[in-house]
Amino acid sequence: MAKICVVEDEEKVSSFIKKGLAEHNYEVDIASTGEAAFQLFDSNDYDLVILDVMLPDMTGIEICRQLRMDEPSMPVLMLSALGTIDDKVNGLHSGADDYLVKPFHFNELLARIEAMLRRRKTADADNHVLSFGDLRLNTWDKTAERDGKQINLTAKEYSLLELFIKNPNKLLSREHIMERVWGINFDTGTNMVDVYVNYLRNKIQKGFDKKLIHTVIGMGYILKD
Repeated sequence: MAKICVVEDEEKVSSFIKKGLAEHNYEVDIASTGEAAFQLFDSNDYDLVILDVMLPDMTGIEICRQLRMDEPSMPVLMLSALGTIDDKVNGLHSGADDYLVKPFHFNELLARIEAMLRRRKTADADNHVLSFGDLRLNTWDKTAERDGKQINLTAKEYSLLELFIKNPNKLLSREHIMERVWGINFDTGTNMVDVYVNYLRNKIQKGFDKKLIHTVIGMGYILKD
């Protein structure tokens, strides 16, 4: 069930939206002011925000700009009685994903919401897969593959590969690797990092022409093509 926040000071409009969305199995919270909206944003995880432009304490434009800084990927549908091209452009430039002019038919509102949620779902599905060249890492099920070949990793090998693939072409010192993968922020005097890097190399490079993890003598390791 998707959770939606409706920021709207006209009670008839907000009630109409909430009733219609509830009938389509959406969970809906209502805020009638910008201040109330930010309180809801702080204490809830929403899948989409419906935002009126004209509110008693601040404009929807201001709220949308702040929301974009806090939640860059949050889908925002802006509602307004202001329907000129300049009004729409201003709303979209503030960070809204869509702009719907009042009065509107509920079916159109519903169709726009469903389209925005589909786009977000697709984006989320893409974002959970990290890639570097022909190497892919799935952060949802903690699996890896190279050129379509499945690679079996231990928990530490997975954490090490995730660190490398999130920092491509960046030199990582042994101390940094130890801190991020093992949670140890000092030199233990062991060769633990080197041992696990070799384990990982054997799994992701054996049988392939291109080597991905390179040693920088005296400094650390780097993932590069």
